[in-house]
Amino acid sequence: MAADTRAPTPKEGQKTSTRQQDPEGTKRNIIEVASQEFALNGLSGARIDEIAAKTRASKRMIYYYFGDKEGLYLSTLEHAYAQVRAGEAELDINGLSPIDGLRRLVEFTFEHHHAHEAFIRMVMIENIHHGEYLAKSSLVRDLNVTAISNIRSLYDRGVADGTFRQGLDPLEIHWQISALCFFNVSNRATFSKLFGRDFGDSEAQERLKNNTVEMVLRFVIKT
Repeated sequence: MAADTRAPTPKEGQKTSTRQQDPEGTKRNIIEVASQEFALNGLSGARIDEIAAKTRASKRMIYYYFGDKEGLYLSTLEHAYAQVRAGEAELDINGLSPIDGLRRLVEFTFEHHHAHEAFIRMVMIENIHHGEYLAKSSLVRDLNVTAISNIRSLYDRGVADGTFRQGLDPLEIHWQISALCFFNVSNRATFSKLFGRDFGDSEAQERLKNNTVEMVLRFVIKT
């Protein structure tokens, strides 16, 4: 039976007045809770009933805003990527030297991924789905075009002033940065268990961040 996506009437729950007063806040609240549920249980395991119970919204309101569970899942992915790109935009790396700009970008990526483990788990889940849902999102594609253009601008400035070596692909630089910072979250628990060292403690994280910055800079800087 198809979900009822009509807007709930005031008689359909005590949460209605809050929704009417702040619909955007309600949607943000739904996305925040849903992000945790999807990260923990995946697309198939997450339940709209459970999400509704933890938000200011009813189940019908979730369907009203997002259409269905897959629509909500895609919205959480878009929100997660938008957070990363918004943080990058605040760095103002164009006002820094190419080396300092790249260093700051790597540091930011490492720190953001460490602080947003749900984002990493959601990306892992989306990879299980072979990127099927991200492929439907023009928003995410546009966001990532901007991310690569920023790295290209930084790299081109470094090549022009003789700091960076020629012949590198900005998209592949982005890949390497993402890979190093992503692995720090996705495989930290297993690495810690396998080798008997807590890679999550503050000292280890600081070392790993510095190592990641150094590896990327050594890859890009002209020698």
